[in-house]
Amino acid sequence: MNKINTLQDLEEIKKRVRPLLAVREDTNFARFKEARQIDVLVCRGTGCTAAGADEVEDAFREAIKRRGLEKRVRVNVTKIGCRGFCEKGPNVTITPGDILYTRVRRADVDEIVEMHLVRGEIVERLVYVDPISNKPAPANKDIEFYKRQRRIVLFLNGLIDPWSIEEYMAFDGYRAFIKALTSMKPDDVVEEVLKSGLRGRGGAGFPTGRKWGMVRSAQGNEKFVVCNGDEGDPGAFMNRSVLEGNPHTLIEGMLIGAFAIGNVRQGYAYVRAEYPLAIETLNHAIKQAREYGLLGQNILGTGFSFDLDIFPGAGAFVCGEETALLISIEGKRGNPRQRPPFPANKGLFDKPTTLNNVETWSIVPQIVLKGADWYKGIGVGGNAGTKTFCLVGKITNSGIAEVPVGTPLGHVVFDIGGGPPKGKSFKSVQIGGPSGGVIPSAHINTPVDYESVTSLGAIMGSGGLIVMDEDSCMVDMAKFFLQFTKDESCGKCLPCRAGIPKMLEILNKITQGHGTMEDLDVLQELAEMVGSASLCGLGQTAPNPVLSTIRHFRAEYESHIIDKKCPAAVCAGLFRAPCQHTCPVGLDVPGYVSFIKDGRFDEAYRLIRQRMPFPSVCGRVCNHPCEGKCRRGQMDDPVAIRHLKRFAADWAAEKGFEYTPKVNGKRNESVAIVGAGPAGLSAAQDLAMDGYQVTVFEALPVAGGMLAVGIPEYRLPNEMLNAEVSAIEKLGVDIRLNTRIHDVDALFAQGYKAVFLALGAHLGERMRVPGEDVKGVYDAVEFLRNVNLGREVEMGKKVAVIGGGNTATDSARVALRMGASQVDMFYRREKKDMPAIEEEIVAVEEEGIHIHELTAPTRVLSQEGKVTGLELVRMELGEFDKSGRKTPRQIKGSEYSVACDTVIQAIGQRPDTGFTEKYGIKIGMGRTISADRRTLATDRPGVFAGGDAVTGPWTVIEAIAAGQRAASSIKRYLQGQELGPRVDREDQETFLIPRPEDVEDVKERPRVTISELHPGKRASSFKEVNMGYTAQEAMSEASRCLRCDAEAGGE
Repeated sequence: MNKINTLQDLEEIKKRVRPLLAVREDTNFARFKEARQIDVLVCRGTGCTAAGADEVEDAFREAIKRRGLEKRVRVNVTKIGCRGFCEKGPNVTITPGDILYTRVRRADVDEIVEMHLVRGEIVERLVYVDPISNKPAPANKDIEFYKRQRRIVLFLNGLIDPWSIEEYMAFDGYRAFIKALTSMKPDDVVEEVLKSGLRGRGGAGFPTGRKWGMVRSAQGNEKFVVCNGDEGDPGAFMNRSVLEGNPHTLIEGMLIGAFAIGNVRQGYAYVRAEYPLAIETLNHAIKQAREYGLLGQNILGTGFSFDLDIFPGAGAFVCGEETALLISIEGKRGNPRQRPPFPANKGLFDKPTTLNNVETWSIVPQIVLKGADWYKGIGVGGNAGTKTFCLVGKITNSGIAEVPVGTPLGHVVFDIGGGPPKGKSFKSVQIGGPSGGVIPSAHINTPVDYESVTSLGAIMGSGGLIVMDEDSCMVDMAKFFLQFTKDESCGKCLPCRAGIPKMLEILNKITQGHGTMEDLDVLQELAEMVGSASLCGLGQTAPNPVLSTIRHFRAEYESHIIDKKCPAAVCAGLFRAPCQHTCPVGLDVPGYVSFIKDGRFDEAYRLIRQRMPFPSVCGRVCNHPCEGKCRRGQMDDPVAIRHLKRFAADWAAEKGFEYTPKVNGKRNESVAIVGAGPAGLSAAQDLAMDGYQVTVFEALPVAGGMLAVGIPEYRLPNEMLNAEVSAIEKLGVDIRLNTRIHDVDALFAQGYKAVFLALGAHLGERMRVPGEDVKGVYDAVEFLRNVNLGREVEMGKKVAVIGGGNTATDSARVALRMGASQVDMFYRREKKDMPAIEEEIVAVEEEGIHIHELTAPTRVLSQEGKVTGLELVRMELGEFDKSGRKTPRQIKGSEYSVACDTVIQAIGQRPDTGFTEKYGIKIGMGRTISADRRTLATDRPGVFAGGDAVTGPWTVIEAIAAGQRAASSIKRYLQGQELGPRVDREDQETFLIPRPEDVEDVKERPRVTISELHPGKRASSFKEVNMGYTAQEAMSEASRCLRCDAEAGGE
């Protein structure tokens, strides 16, 4: 080893070493069998090391030696730095071919050596599988996680051995420093960094060139450069990966900075002690740089001297603040101090000091080498350069990503991160760590740059991106980060010392169900005071998670306070069990599941029936939100709650077991309900149970609303629905069919004291394309209504269904049963975005119906007034909408046509509310009725509205809940009480729920599969597809319940 004295010395090393590394850049797997050199690159970042990368590396060396492979070809097993795909570790890349194996274990190595190294065949079971397409992507270059990135800071991570300075030099390492030192003036370097637009990557984004210029201009014959490698944000490890994977780029950046600023002879890298591998790797790199003459005295004989030491931080988060960090290096307690004076004038040891983070220092060499214009040209929308982010939380591909600054947030979360796993809905991201804030799904197209992020109440910070889905509670998240900053506060200033604990006290009060709206006002006021009056950055930014969640998710706070509900079912102080808490009607799920487990089916049915008027219906067609929150799903599969409810209802029907809830006396007031759907009938039952005289007016010839005319019999047999409607009538409810109401005033004139409008959403939306009025084009709502009512429907043989919701899937399956020989569904987005229940989508494809995604109709083709086909256009996905789905847009010139003789349009529904406005009842978006979302009161006194007429087409269980809420409000209204959000549950029968067994070791056990009619037999009849559980199956499935209610003291 010779010291580097000139640029020529560096060139010699590059010429010698770079050819040996060329195989690592060869992505052509076709050349593997003829290769004379094979490199096995084992990731040795902290994540992969913790997962067993040491054992994997040893196993490769042993297996290669055992097989004698090194005698035939040059096989290198090399440690590399983190490539960012941390969730899949330990990761192993084999070149040529750039083939990535994920989650490799010692036991896998012999197979990889035999199949890949010896035979030249890829081990398919260990390669990455794309979660969207479910197709294998063997090479790194084929993986969306990498394809969508622009790796500049991380470009050598995973390519070079971080413990080899010569491998770094082979890729032009230290060339920028020598260029600056030998052919540039210090002012030129500062100016180049300033022109590049580089901003500090550790926090607020202060321009790096300006900071260097300020320190260069400061008076003093001794100055310092410092690297902030503390990285204390939960969920952030970008800097650690640079230190572990390419430490020399940091050293080179600090060398350039020291030369440019002037009078700098010593630098410090402040790295938290919890990063032992990073410290070890950086120490080794510093030692190598000294040995090669790149650190120390009189570097390259130019008279410039500089050395670098590591200062291990003790792990205090507050030491991420610059003044606390510098004081910590001085050997004192790391407390922040008042600014000014700023570190640029009075920093480390009271000398002018430049402090940047790892990422900022690490990009400097490339800016000096390639020029400011090159760097400025990388960002999006006038921003410069790239930014690394840690993708963690509810994300499919967790790890480190690097993208141009200004990249839309949605591209980071979905295109790179793969979005939330298991089909969950994206809710928000927390950016900037404990000092940052949340960005909700409504702003998913926000460019990730300093100004745009700040405008939403967050900060860029060091780059932590914590993704949250529908199961994340924003109040709990704010509480978590506030607890963190409380624990990490130094306590020096009063606003931070006293204000943060008080804010945390209020948040705890809210999450335990004791909060008030006054508390929310105090919380916001206190947060603003702490942010404005605290001494340092920790206190000034600690309220950000609170302020941003109140700003973007105030309704969630109000739900905790007013409704005593945590929508995400996270805040355990508000509920007994997450399944019961999530059920819109609050069914005691653990209770009836426990009864079924013990074979006490009659008690299970009674417990369900007293709160649920439609157990058989919901046991078949409910969208079961309870199962989405079932904690058993974190182990294997959620408990089949819906199927168990159906079992109890079917058992009661089979045994002739009836249960009629108790009627509490009789009252003189009469209530009119318009609409005999699930909302109207549920309200009717609750009102009748309290003794009110209830009349339900229904325009259709049958009761049940969309349950009767919108859901096919193969999903919901008529006899089941009719039996449950009959049970409501037995309570004294008068249901008047074929009676359309047009006059609200007339109802009051007839003596009704209150009116509940539960009109449903029975009008279908039109496609608004030419030709849709010809014969053979049906509205799906009308089509299903006519079929269910037994009316004649003229059906062709080739049917095209437009849409992707449950109405569309129902229409397609009904068309097949009515004799269509071919049924195709056309949906404008991707199949994964279809709003239909997943099991319905599966059933559609099982029955031979083809789903055409990313296509939309533009014209209905016809001859002689009859449908002959559809003209369609292919779609591509653009920006994200507020739901987190990408917006489809037409591809010009992609029009095509398909032959069909029947078209069913199922693109949306709306209520028929035209008559209501003249009676003082406001109409909102989508022609829905405007009503208070908690009390369901309209602007007209005594008139309430709920269900699909208010929300638009929604779910059966939500309609039932709306009916019960309306009944509660009507009772309060008639009794002269103040309206409130809670549903009255007094005077209901109490049940002694069996205590759970003590089970110390719960083993994984998938749910019991429900029997179904074979797909080949379905199209010939309307027989019910799902068969239901047997008693033994139901008891077995019920035994999987973890009894979460027991943790809350359930009996």
